[in-house]
Parts: sequence; C-alpha cells; structure tokens
Amino acid sequence: MAIVLAWCVLVAAGLTFFVFAHYGEVTQLLRVVSLIQTQALEPADTGRLLQGATRGLVEALDDPYSVYLDREQYRSLTQQITGSYGGVGLVIGVDEEGRIKVITPFKGTPAHRAGIQSGDLIVRIEDRDARTLNLEEAARLLQGEPGTPVSLAVQRPGDGIREFRIVRERIVIPTVEARVLDGHPGIAYLNITTFSEQTPQALAAALKEIGTENLRGIVLDLRNNPGGELTAAVEVAGYFVPAGPVVYTVSRQKSTPYPASGRKLDLPLVVLVNGGTASAAEIVAGAVKDTGAGLLVGEKTFGKGRVQKVFRLDGGAGLKLTTEKYLTPARRDIDGKGIEPDLVVTMTAEETAQALLAAPDPARDRQLLKAVQILEGAKS
Repeated sequence: MAIVLAWCVLVAAGLTFFVFAHYGEVTQLLRVVSLIQTQALEPADTGRLLQGATRGLVEALDDPYSVYLDREQYRSLTQQITGSYGGVGLVIGVDEEGRIKVITPFKGTPAHRAGIQSGDLIVRIEDRDARTLNLEEAARLLQGEPGTPVSLAVQRPGDGIREFRIVRERIVIPTVEARVLDGHPGIAYLNITTFSEQTPQALAAALKEIGTENLRGIVLDLRNNPGGELTAAVEVAGYFVPAGPVVYTVSRQKSTPYPASGRKLDLPLVVLVNGGTASAAEIVAGAVKDTGAGLLVGEKTFGKGRVQKVFRLDGGAGLKLTTEKYLTPARRDIDGKGIEPDLVVTMTAEETAQALLAAPDPARDRQLLKAVQILEGAKS
C-alpha cells in the first residue's frame, strides 16, 4: 500500500510540474475543447476529440514513421507483422518530398500482377488524394476484405498517371525462395522478400532443402525487400556474416549491439540490392558490406535507418513510434543516404519487376548475371 501511495504521489507531482511548465498550452487546449463543446454547430463526441488530440500529439513529432493507430489500423499492422492480411500486396513509404511511394509490390500479389512497380508514386486511393494521407491511412485504404476491389492511381517517373482497379486477396507475405540456378550448378539463389517473424525459420528450411554441401556460392537477393522485423534480420544475417555485431541500435539512453549467431556459411556471397531494399534488408546488406563477408551488386538502397516499436494502447488502439536509429557494424548511419553497392549495375524498375516475377534467369537479369559471373570466377 505504501508503495502504491508513493507512486501516486510521484505521478501527481509529475503532472503538476507538466501543467505549470506548459500552463499556456494546457489552458489553450482546454479553451478549445470548451469552445467546441459549447459553440460547434454539430454535437461533439468527447471520445473522438480526445482520440484526435492523441493523434495530433504523434503527428507533431513530424516523423512519417511514428503514427497513432486506431483499433482497425492496429489490427492491420499486427497482421502484417505476423505474416498475412487482406489487401493488394504493396509496401509503401514516404519519399523526401513527403509523397506516398511504392517501395515494393510483394511478388505474386494482385498489385504485382497488375503491374505496379517499385518507385511508383501513389497519387490517389479510391476518391482520396494521397497527398492528404499519412502512411497508415494509405495502408488502411489499400487493405480490406479479400474479394473486394480498390481503385488507385500512380505516377510513374517519366510517365503519366496510370489507373488501376485491383481486387484484394488474402496476402500471405512471402519470405524466402531458394533454388540452385539452372545451368549454374553449385550456385544457390536465395530471394528474401521481407523480414517477418517466420523468415529465419523459412531460411533454415530452405537451406536444408537445397543442401549446402555441394554449393560453390550464394546469391542473396534483397532487391525490393522493404524490411520488417529487426530481430529477424539479425538472425538471417548470422548465416552470412562472421561473429561480431550485425547492427547497433541507438536510443536516447544507450547503444545496443546485436551480434551474429556464429552459424555463418563458409561460401562466397553476392548480395543484390536496389532502391527498394529498405530498413531491415539494409541491416543485412550493411552488415555484409562492412564485414567484407560478400559483395553488394546493383543500385543504392532506400536509406531507412530508423527503428519503430509498436505499443498496444487501451481499447485495441496502438502507437507505432520511432524509438531508435540503427548503425551498421562500422557505425554508419544510412538514414536518408542508403548503402552504395560495391559494383553498380543498373536496371529499370520495369526490368526488375519482370525479373523478380519470373524464375531467376541470369540471361534476362543483368544484376543476377553479374553476381553469377563473380561467384563462378571465385572458384575458377
């Protein structure tokens, strides 16, 4: 009882200090609430007002990745983290001008089959101007019950506006594709499309299936991989980098290293990256580059070096909040900068989309071809 009482006293003292320190702002807030309740033409729902105030607090951070989530938005985000949801299969982000941008369409999903490409700018979803939407609002409009349609318009760089009407499906987020490349015995191709809770287990199963005993090298394809779970990325990186930190996360209070697992495969490695390689995928790519565990081939990555945590709130709502930044093993901050590949090989967004939609084929994928040439030369 004494501990509870002491805690209540501390909380009360903290609130009192906050009110005095921000007396003008608190008074103004109360005044606005009073005016709305007494003067607004339409009756005011107090709960809705408070929810709006909460949302405004988060928006005041001016961080596109920190968002207040209502109950439905929180449910949708939880589905994506766990690996499935109803939608079109797009991962979206915000470019330097604040526009909603397609980071990547998941392979084989309705958006991918419709022809939406990495780098497309979303200008409209249904009847909503995308410029008025934040990331979570845009994602919520794109998601919905399988079998229901959604209309959107995109602006492709160097092209006009394209209209799409796409029927939503149950999106089971793909994680790992693995095979030995046809015509290139001993060269394994691993395509990781996102980092969900299932990815490390999926990678372990894929490696067991193809076997590593007779391999001469590995191509790890992280192109158009939008990222995902930080811990999943660290576990995956443990297969490819030596012992030591995979990444450092830096919060207000501390810097935390995340070490490799020590299960590194002793094989030559080439990692394919492009502008759709983001967040957790950049953690893996950055670790490979900084440790010298392999070569990066392709184009500069997206440049998202901030970590969000999702907090559950009362009533089923949630808060996605940027709590940390991450640094590569060499302590480089790549946010807004991206990671430069060791060998630059360019492809258009359309060429990349076509290459990733079909079975991997170096004959029509310049970046994959360069990777194979490097690996076949490594043992020649």
